[in-house]
Amino acid sequence: MLDVLLGLVRRDLLLALRNKSDVGTALLFFVIVTSLFPLGIGAEPGLLRAIAPGVIWVAALLSSMLSLGRLFAADHADGTLEQMVLGAAPLGAVAAAKTLAHWLVSGLPLVLIAPLIALQYDLPLSLYGVLVLSLLLGTPTLSLIGAIGAALTLGLRGGGVLLSLLVLPLYVPVLIMGAGGVEMAAAGMSGQGHLLLLAAMLVGAAAFAPWAIAAALRISLE
Repeated sequence: MLDVLLGLVRRDLLLALRNKSDVGTALLFFVIVTSLFPLGIGAEPGLLRAIAPGVIWVAALLSSMLSLGRLFAADHADGTLEQMVLGAAPLGAVAAAKTLAHWLVSGLPLVLIAPLIALQYDLPLSLYGVLVLSLLLGTPTLSLIGAIGAALTLGLRGGGVLLSLLVLPLYVPVLIMGAGGVEMAAAGMSGQGHLLLLAAMLVGAAAFAPWAIAAALRISLE
């Protein structure tokens, strides 16, 4: 079964690389949104440092949503998803593999480019590690939660709007903990509590979200 799941991750990564515009859209959106704030509010270093964690996290959250609608859509359109449901591998494990591939394509690039974005906000170098770690813990949770919404809205007309309404309220705790950890570190206090809560959210989402995704897929296919 492990070979099947690794093959599924490899397949989704290859498909994503063949459609590089889909990968580049989320990354370009992240760069553009985070770059507009310094241009719009001015070059006051203190103000930029104060808003940097929140802006970067909100931009990462919105960027991760751009590709959620395509997470299961292509497999649903060509009938592959039905074969996955009927396959030997548990559907929850298949959902976890597809969500992992989605994060590698849409979430990991945001984590890697975040230090470069932080330069625009004159963020101290001592905060880069906290920022990257918070995104590394938080963005997989965003992908897992978003995948539940993508499965529930699969095949619905206007599903993109409904998907946003479903997942945005669930994203709020991750956003608060992620941005709050960086802000606490910037204030000279320990952001470890926020990072531990992010890690706990990730563990909980990784344990339960794949089976919720599987149940939502079965409902959508019926």
